[in-house]
Amino acid sequence: MQDAYHPKAVEAAWQEWWEAAGFYKGQPSQAVERPVDEKFIMVIPPPNVTGSLHLGHALTAAVEDTLTRWHRMKGHATLYVPGTDHAGIATQSVVEKMLMKNEGKTRHDLGRDAFVEKVWEWKNEYGNRITTQLRCLGSSVDWSRERFTMDDMLSKAVVEAFNRFHEKGLLYRANRLGNWSCALKSAISDIEVDYIELEGRTYREVKTHKGNAKDPKGRYEFGTLTSFGYPVEDSDEKIVVATTRLETMLGDTAVAVHPEDPRYKHLHGKHVVHPFNNRRIPIITDATLVDMSFGTGAVKITPAHDPNDYECGKRHNLDFITILTPNGAINHKGAPFEGMMRYDARIAVEDALKEKGLYVGKEPNKMRLAICSRSGDILEPMITPQWYVKCDGMAKRSTDAVRNGELKIIPDDHEKTWFQWLDNIRDWCVSRQLWWGHQIPAWFATKKDEISVVKEDMNYNDRWVVARNEEEAYGKAMDLLGCTKEELKLERDSDVLDTWFSSGLFPFSVFGWPDATEDLKAFYPTSLLETGLDILFFWVARMVMMGLELTDQLPFHSVYLHAMVRDKDGRKMSKSLGNVIDPLEIINGCTLESLHKKLDGGNLPAKEVAKAKKDQQADFPDGIPECGSDALRFGLLAYTVQGRDINLDIKRVVGYRQFCNKLWNATRFALQFVSDFQPSSNQLEDLVSGGNLAPRDKFMISRLMVGVEKVNEFFSTYKFGDAQHAAYSLWINDLCDVYLELVKPVVYDKSEENQEKRRAAQGTLWTALETGLRLLHPMMPFVTEELWQRLPGRGTLGDAEPETIMLAPYPECNPSYKSQEAEASMSVAMKVIKACRSLRSSYTIANKVLTHFFVKLGSKSDVSAINEHVDDIKTLAKASNVDINPSDSNVPQSVGIVVVDDQTTVLMDLTGLVDFAAEIKKLEKSLKQTIPALTNLEKKMKADGYEQKVSEELKAANIEKLAGLKKKVADIEAAIGNFRKLAEAEGKKI
Repeated sequence: MQDAYHPKAVEAAWQEWWEAAGFYKGQPSQAVERPVDEKFIMVIPPPNVTGSLHLGHALTAAVEDTLTRWHRMKGHATLYVPGTDHAGIATQSVVEKMLMKNEGKTRHDLGRDAFVEKVWEWKNEYGNRITTQLRCLGSSVDWSRERFTMDDMLSKAVVEAFNRFHEKGLLYRANRLGNWSCALKSAISDIEVDYIELEGRTYREVKTHKGNAKDPKGRYEFGTLTSFGYPVEDSDEKIVVATTRLETMLGDTAVAVHPEDPRYKHLHGKHVVHPFNNRRIPIITDATLVDMSFGTGAVKITPAHDPNDYECGKRHNLDFITILTPNGAINHKGAPFEGMMRYDARIAVEDALKEKGLYVGKEPNKMRLAICSRSGDILEPMITPQWYVKCDGMAKRSTDAVRNGELKIIPDDHEKTWFQWLDNIRDWCVSRQLWWGHQIPAWFATKKDEISVVKEDMNYNDRWVVARNEEEAYGKAMDLLGCTKEELKLERDSDVLDTWFSSGLFPFSVFGWPDATEDLKAFYPTSLLETGLDILFFWVARMVMMGLELTDQLPFHSVYLHAMVRDKDGRKMSKSLGNVIDPLEIINGCTLESLHKKLDGGNLPAKEVAKAKKDQQADFPDGIPECGSDALRFGLLAYTVQGRDINLDIKRVVGYRQFCNKLWNATRFALQFVSDFQPSSNQLEDLVSGGNLAPRDKFMISRLMVGVEKVNEFFSTYKFGDAQHAAYSLWINDLCDVYLELVKPVVYDKSEENQEKRRAAQGTLWTALETGLRLLHPMMPFVTEELWQRLPGRGTLGDAEPETIMLAPYPECNPSYKSQEAEASMSVAMKVIKACRSLRSSYTIANKVLTHFFVKLGSKSDVSAINEHVDDIKTLAKASNVDINPSDSNVPQSVGIVVVDDQTTVLMDLTGLVDFAAEIKKLEKSLKQTIPALTNLEKKMKADGYEQKVSEELKAANIEKLAGLKKKVADIEAAIGNFRKLAEAEGKKI
């Protein structure tokens, strides 16, 4: 066994062995008959195949694998399913950038089929980093069931779900206003929108534009309200309107006023004239939209580019004029600005209005910008034909499930958000204008001679045929049009489905749904969904809605939401901040240079790179030391306090490597005490029933039971931070700091008369080590397996002995083995031991020198406790003798004293142990150095102008420093006086 803990050596081979031995595999035959409370089935939140796991994912893995290993050790039918998500937008974007960089081509140069083939090539070459990371983290997932959302099995489920929704009347195609990303050239759903609040005039860079020539940095202006006048037809009058998006005036189809506004009653039913295309625009009255006390009381209406105007347009049957192309340029309906990008057109329209004398002015204005969470692009409301899923019924079933207790959300304070969102849900736009993803299984049907029937015309929306495959589509289309296959022309929708559509099916598609597979029968519904609270609605709500609708069952009975992982300063970990840490950088360690190199290879602006490097230099001047997976997992779990964001200080995680080292050294040290010990297959029971346990042994077994009880309770209530702390405390405070020290003299004494005590101590120590390792295993799988395999007796404990710790039974508390009496007795002893150690430290007694202690006790129970633990006090306090309640005549004059409490006083014989003269000399030297510092500070604080010139912060610091120096002087003087008194008691002259 190596002298020190080396994570790389410990973690080198166990994962490979666990996998090869099939320990992770779920067995349908074992699971299918088990009751719900004896099964634990969980699917991994599938990370995007594009990237690598960050520390947020590592926390997810730590929590999920801890639960999985715990349930497996409890004997439950266990399955943890891995997988990755095809991440439509992200993956297509990555491959498009790579294609342009390497070949100078766009996806359109390749064509759809060839581009999709390129994406598959990229996925096969670069998409396995995540699996490597999960293996390094020790995740006990069933790799034989690894899934990818574009796999054939999962793709079949997607097609089936789409068809079933359509057959139930829940899925439809409509031309309506939605969120449009000009950067992606695709629609996105409401929950993929982030918002930025602008307090007023703000300049922003727009990546899809070449840059504003009027701004030195090429930025565009936002957060302003521009006013201009519309000429009233056949009149010299103008109606002044205002907008924060001036370019949308190119699509105005009305000006609205309040019906009761006296300023405009004479204009009801009249028109204004568009200044750039002479289009007649009606003046309408609308009490719903117009607030006549705001601005001029007149509102421009652009039904095709604003949600409120869209509803107004429907109320008044206005024209809906779309003025933008998919990439955000002005189209032919916005002439004479056709071809300009939208914000360049904004500037040009303003200039043109000025030339025509219609420009009124511009002022700062608070506003909210809608940002695409996928691309960072400023979104446009656009009317486009898309596929929608009707959600209200599914959402009600999902909220009812939480309200009636069938589905538990943990922590439960997230239930309010769940209800708020689902009770107000809108229909879900599921189509995306991408190439990578599940192509929508819908075909547009025409007869070959129908030249004027085109899919863009919503009048022919009923020509869309939804089917499971092309053959079925032909059959449905022939019935629809009453023609033969030869007369028919089918064109498949080129759009793909929202990534969250396939992810929403994940808990049952991974088991083969819609087919009635053995896996589906045995493992669905799953037990728990564990994930970050940031995707409660992106993913969790979708799964619950789709599970209930398509399988008539909840996909899981509990949802545990862990907090967001942020950096130590509370910032979200993101590539744009340069503060993302790869778990492998902590597991394997990395240099500062490699951290810097990663920043240089990213897409951050130079200024941000410099700032991120400075932060890294401050945090990791020597890089990140190799910590191993166990330390990372254990450290992450320590942070999981329910409901709070995690401000993760990586240096604290690094600190848990020292705990691994302590674990290693303590076990290695203890093994020498049990090298000649042979445990039995029922070691704990035999130990307790043997009747030879010393008070210290009973204490250790009781603390073991308490620790086991706590950890099991905390795991069952998802309090992982508390479970981690309880296990840590058991090992450090009870086993290492107390029991391991106490048994040294017992196990070293191999005399005949000590055999029973020695064997009891060995049995207790072996039990504490073995049980403690099993207790820790779900949280720290590698080091616990390594140490557990090294315990004596391995392979000799009968047929039922497991070959791995991960299949060993998880420790359970036997209440009869808990002993309040033994713990209370040890508590009294430790109180005295602490006082003894304090005395030795105060008088700088060398370790090799044993001292004589006198303990005065007022409580009879305390006397009994100390009598039981005299040998233990001698061991830990390095005592030659411990006298209990001695007479005053038997206590020497020269003693050190600690008053522990009103019932306990500890005295230490100092006769001949302390050179009082030397100690006084050291103290006087220290006093000589301290008094000038005190005097100088007092002088500085009394100086003229101090109160006026010195900051409040420095004043407070000086007051605190002064108090500290005064205390130090007082303590030194008291110590000198004490030493003089003790010297006098011994008859020595100083």
